[in-house]
Amino acid sequence: MLLISINSSLNELNHLLQQLSEKEYSNPCLELSNATIGEHIRHIIEMFQCLENQYEKGIVNYDSRERNILIQTNPAYALQVIQQIQKRVGRPNKKIELQQIINGEEIRIESNYFRELLYNLEHCIHHQALIKVAVLKHQGVDY
Repeated sequence: MLLISINSSLNELNHLLQQLSEKEYSNPCLELSNATIGEHIRHIIEMFQCLENQYEKGIVNYDSRERNILIQTNPAYALQVIQQIQKRVGRPNKKIELQQIINGEEIRIESNYFRELLYNLEHCIHHQALIKVAVLKHQGVDY
C-alpha cells in the first residue's frame, strides 16, 4: 500500500509537470511566499533521492541534498527524475540511521527504509498541498 501511495503522489506530480510551461514552473508565486512551483518540486525530488542514494550506506542525512537547479527550472527534466525515482523506490526494508547536525553536534536516530519512505510520502503530500494553492491561478491546469 505504501508504494502504491507513493507512486500515486508521484504520478500526480508527473501529470502536473506535463501541463506547466517553464515560465509557470519557474516564476515566483506570491502564494508560495515568492518561491516557485519548481523549487517545491525540487525539494520533494531531492528528499526521495537522498533516501535512495544513501540506502546502501545505511545512513541518511536529508541535509546533504544536491540542490540541482535544473530540477527547479526545467519541468521536463524534473519529470525524468521523478520517473527514475519511481523505478528505484521500493527496496527491501532495512535498518537506517538518520543523521542530523544540530548546533555543530551530530545526532543519529534509528529508523528503517519503510519508515523513511512513509516520511517522504507525507513530505510529498505536504508540498503538493502548497503547490496546489499556487496552481489554482493557472487556468487550464488540472491538478
